[in-house]
Formats: sequence, structure tokens, C-alpha cells
Amino acid sequence: MRASDRAYERLLDEIQSGQLAAGAVLSEVGQSTRLGVSRTPLREALSRLAADGLVVQQSPRVTVVAGIAAADIRDLFEVRTALETTAARAAARRGDPAVFAALAEEFRAAGLDDAALDAYYALIARFDRAVDAAADNARLSAALRTVRTHLVRVRRLARDKPARLAASAAEHRLIAAAIADADADLAASATAVHLHNALESALLSLEDAPRPLIPSGRTS
Repeated sequence: MRASDRAYERLLDEIQSGQLAAGAVLSEVGQSTRLGVSRTPLREALSRLAADGLVVQQSPRVTVVAGIAAADIRDLFEVRTALETTAARAAARRGDPAVFAALAEEFRAAGLDDAALDAYYALIARFDRAVDAAADNARLSAALRTVRTHLVRVRRLARDKPARLAASAAEHRLIAAAIADADADLAASATAVHLHNALESALLSLEDAPRPLIPSGRTS
């Protein structure tokens, strides 16, 4: 793996996990030393993160981790709903029923306490990969990967909401079961309901969070 790719993957993981919080300053000298790369590959990594909307160039020498604004989240979910309902329909038409029946059962039995949350989010990631594989549309999957880059940050807003996590598991179970039953209409509508509920929850969490004066990644 190239040095710029290593730096990008490391910084991406740290931003998505919250280790690098909104407003964290990413100085070229400090980050190149910390990550063990020269400044040229670091600049390439920061440019990719800026294109993703995850960092903001405040001045020629100052890059900071972007904040997440309500408008960003609404835009993200508008695109996400269009893509994921399309993917759910395609998966219901083409997917292996046994794969999705097994996933539905996993969502039914999923643990949602603090110790099990990482496993639950890993289950969601496996479900997403199964939908992508069943939809069998490379361009659709590529567009969804871009959306999911930001979604990881938004999902963290639900980690302290047990009721929302339980509802999310039930919603995912219904989507998986609909795909297993080859019911494209139900799979799409259940996906739309899930995303509506997830958006409302994320916006409420954002309202309750502290409001640092950090620019978001929006370009408009």
C-alpha cells in the first residue's frame, strides 16, 4: 500500500471513530511525524479527505476535521434513501433468500448493550455488503460507499440511545426478511422507513450535542 493510502486510511478511521473530533487541527508536520510518512503523501491524503468533505482547509497551512451540520445530515440521507431503496429492490429480485433469512435471524438475536455494539455495527456492515452483492450493480455500490464514508460518523450519534438501537435492529430485520421473501416493494418501503427514523434520531441527537464553531464539509 502506498504511503498516501496508508495515511488516508488511518486518518479516515480516526475521524470516523471520533478519535479525531470535529475541529481537530491536522498540521502537516505533526501528522506526518505521527503517521510515519513524508509531507507529500500526507498532503495527498488530506486532499482526498477534503474531497470526501471530512476535513476543511481553513488557511493554506491549517486543515481541521470538518463538523457535521444538520444540513449535511439531511443531504446525506436524501442521497442515501434514493440509493438504498434502489439497492433493496434489486437485492429482493436477485438475492439468495437463505443469506437474507439468516441475516434477519441475526438481527432478531442481536445484542445491543455497550459490550455488543461493535458486533452489532459489524452485522450492519455485513448486511450492507450482502445487499450490495445481491444488487450486483457496481456503480450503485460505488455511490453507496461514498455515502457510507460519512454515515459512520452519523451512526455514532445513536450509540447512547437504546430505544433507537432496538428499533434499528427491528427495522433491519424487516428489510432482510422482505429481501429473503423476494418482496421488492416491502424491502424498499421498509428501507425508506428505517432511513426516515434514523434521520430524525440523528437530527435530535445533533440538537442535544455541544455546538463548536467548526465549519462543516459543505461546499455550498
